[in-house]
Amino acid sequence: MDLFDLPTDDQSNLNGRPLADRMRPQTLDEFVGQEQIVGKGRLLRRAIQADKLTPMIFFGPPGTGKTTLAHIIARTTSAYYEQLNAVTSGVGDLRKIIAAAEERLKFDHQNTILFIDEIHRFNKGQQDALLPSVEKGTIILIGATTESPMFEINAALLSRSRLFRFEPLSDDAIREILAHALTDKKRGYGDVAIKVDDEAFDHLVRVANGDSRTALHALELAALTTDPDKDGVIHIDRSVAEESIQEKVLQYDKNGDNHYDTVSAFIKSMRGSDPDATLYWLAKMIAAGEDPKFIARRIFIHAAEDVGLADPNAILVANAAVTAVTFIGLPEARIPLAEAALYVATAPKSNAAVIGIDQALAMVKNEKTGEVPIHLRDAHYKGAAKLGHGKDYLYPHDFEGGYVTQDYLPEHLRNKTFYHPAPRGYERTVQKRLDYFAKRDQEKR
Repeated sequence: MDLFDLPTDDQSNLNGRPLADRMRPQTLDEFVGQEQIVGKGRLLRRAIQADKLTPMIFFGPPGTGKTTLAHIIARTTSAYYEQLNAVTSGVGDLRKIIAAAEERLKFDHQNTILFIDEIHRFNKGQQDALLPSVEKGTIILIGATTESPMFEINAALLSRSRLFRFEPLSDDAIREILAHALTDKKRGYGDVAIKVDDEAFDHLVRVANGDSRTALHALELAALTTDPDKDGVIHIDRSVAEESIQEKVLQYDKNGDNHYDTVSAFIKSMRGSDPDATLYWLAKMIAAGEDPKFIARRIFIHAAEDVGLADPNAILVANAAVTAVTFIGLPEARIPLAEAALYVATAPKSNAAVIGIDQALAMVKNEKTGEVPIHLRDAHYKGAAKLGHGKDYLYPHDFEGGYVTQDYLPEHLRNKTFYHPAPRGYERTVQKRLDYFAKRDQEKR
């Protein structure tokens, strides 16, 4: 593909194209957002301007400029530019492009940039087909994906590429893009009498949720479906804006990084005892269609892992939410899920049980196995009593307070402590009880 195959500003080419496509930036100076990647002096900007490109993967939410930046690179570089969409292309297409790139490099000394949109759609075999040509420099790969490359791109391909994360655009960036569309006389609505109320403009910006394509589509729909008033002005008010962008699309893929990031934020909000953030991330998962059983499992695990015995009721409430989800399902299950998440978020926290069991497991796996003390061994099976099993065992209920001093650990671990209760919640009571036992032990010894 050469420069003339890319969209141009010719009016004949603009007619009939969607506003979001017409307003696609043509140069780095027109590009809005992603300052951390292509801002003044940034590595990628310098590489583009110097025409010194290496394989790279662009990843991030839709409408943040990944494909646009690839088109800008195509206009800037001296390399030949090819573009594929992984949804509609296969290994055969790759082989043709690679063969042509080899000929071009051999006879014309011209590099080839291959931009693959939605590269995560390529399977392992298709991605592997890229490796030799990327490694030899036959092609300069630019891949774009809305998924986490760590999950969707082969490790070998990742190791040969630089990763650039595209963040959702800020509200200010969306405002700038919409304002440009309203004033640009060649590609936008600069020659059309359009009045957008401040409240309507704010709504478009807010609900676009960092996606420039969504914002421009909504503006275009509002402009095309609103009749001019008696003065010939298309008036876009709040109600028109709401109809044009009825519901924002949640950036949430159950198999992608946004899924894992949202779940992580939910768990960390519960651990951090923030009930409002807990409800927000819970609501995002529910609204995005997350499996409520998955949510319930995360609450259950968190109740055990981060609340523990600081509030033993937390795991019971979490278990009730698991049962409710199974029994009644959504939408009603949102209520027990919220109640369980809030209970866990506001409960005192302790990971003493986690630390204790992990230390005990490490001890069992990494150090010598201790013998069960003879007085703790089972004396009921045939011949065990004759071997002395169970001899001298002291039955705690026969003693004051239901407690008696005796050894329960193997001899080489006799003074080892695995469980250290936190000074919070119910574990304060546990610690007092353990202190009482320790005092009894000292008196006995």
